[in-house]
Amino acid sequence: MSTVHVHRASQLEQVEAPGHMLTKTAAKALAVLRYATGFVFLWAFADKLLGLGYSTPSAKAWINGGSPTKGFLSHVEVGPLQGFFHTIAGTWYANWGFMLGLLGIGLALTAGIGLRIAAAAGTLMMALMWLAEFPLAQHTAEGAPSGSTNPLTDYHVIYAVVTIVLAAAYAGHTWGLGRRWAKLPFVQRNRWLI
Repeated sequence: MSTVHVHRASQLEQVEAPGHMLTKTAAKALAVLRYATGFVFLWAFADKLLGLGYSTPSAKAWINGGSPTKGFLSHVEVGPLQGFFHTIAGTWYANWGFMLGLLGIGLALTAGIGLRIAAAAGTLMMALMWLAEFPLAQHTAEGAPSGSTNPLTDYHVIYAVVTIVLAAAYAGHTWGLGRRWAKLPFVQRNRWLI
């Protein structure tokens, strides 16, 4: 085999190796998207925990006895799971699950580790929130306009797709700890942790 063929085969192997299928510019763009998306989750966590005054006033902060889920879930006005969401609104397990999900997804995305788990958890969380807002409905249970602007694709769907793309593209390898994480022995034994 000639030197040219060996060099070409080596280039093809590099292109097909996980984490090496993107241009450097695309990898950096995905890293920026990863940080931005991670910050969305971390900000929601911090605002609900501390009541930073954006969507959660200080008096309703979790550390001040407020509930991170009660306000949103108790006001679900549409969809087939309306009663279910009202039932779990403000419960300890809904609060803890929501807050741990926000924190875990945000930290994983920001650090660039465990992106497969973050994608699964983020997709589940976004699916539940999509079901709570149920954009398919044009009207609430009481007949008022639901405010839905798109029956299928809203920001919940976009965030879910983003987390999946970030995991699939090994976006934690650029400007993150993804490469180091993937080399850890327990991650090597449990590839689902990548």
